[in-house]
Amino acid sequence: MLGTVIHRLASVASTNDVARGLARSGAAHGTAVVAEEQMRGRGTKGRAWHSPPGLGLYASFIVRFDDPGGLAGSFPLLPLAAGLAAAEAVLESSGVEARLKWPNDLVRERKKLGGILTEGVLRPGAPGYAVVGIGVNVNQGEEDFPAGLREVATSLRLVSGRAQDLEALLRALCRSLDCWYNSLIRGEGDSVVRGCLERMAFSPGQRVRVTMARGEADGLFRGLGPDGRLLLDGAGGAVSFSAEEIEALEWE
Repeated sequence: MLGTVIHRLASVASTNDVARGLARSGAAHGTAVVAEEQMRGRGTKGRAWHSPPGLGLYASFIVRFDDPGGLAGSFPLLPLAAGLAAAEAVLESSGVEARLKWPNDLVRERKKLGGILTEGVLRPGAPGYAVVGIGVNVNQGEEDFPAGLREVATSLRLVSGRAQDLEALLRALCRSLDCWYNSLIRGEGDSVVRGCLERMAFSPGQRVRVTMARGEADGLFRGLGPDGRLLLDGAGGAVSFSAEEIEALEWE
């Protein structure tokens, strides 16, 4: 069960860093690291994640795969499963319906509510593991966000109009993430893809623009591939994109 063992810390550089160190030392599957504050919290592509003390949920989970090929086969869908679990946990604990911005953000009315950072470790011929980091803005008021984030970020408190219970959110997250992890190891990746599509911030047929290191591309959103890739109908025909190559994504 994910979250059976929880290391609770007052302040860390990054919960993912602590969890990765524990995993290297043999910490069991499902071990979680939860901090009141991150001094150098980070998201994908090296972006900073604002993590003020006591106001958000900052948690990382160690996820192990028993077979050597298990992580390689399931890893592309793991961030989607984590985002789906986070959206479900937010709804269960607060009543707030969050949407998923592929591949790793939770949003509410286009404002960022949470984020996912999944880091995998593959060892040839040996079982692998991953660290799944999940950050959710919970009890921030507008004044708690830096000026540069106030127009693009929100919190459960701001959306719901009331303070939220961090522990209730954590409990719901442990249950939901465990459920979707088990779906992956049973080979039910298609259920993860379907669940994400139901909660996406944009729907099939909407125009989506992606920014990559090599330039921009746009097209009509078709859905997600079985490996979690973004599918678009572009000017030159059908195209797909992996999470690793996307630097930014917008939709009309």
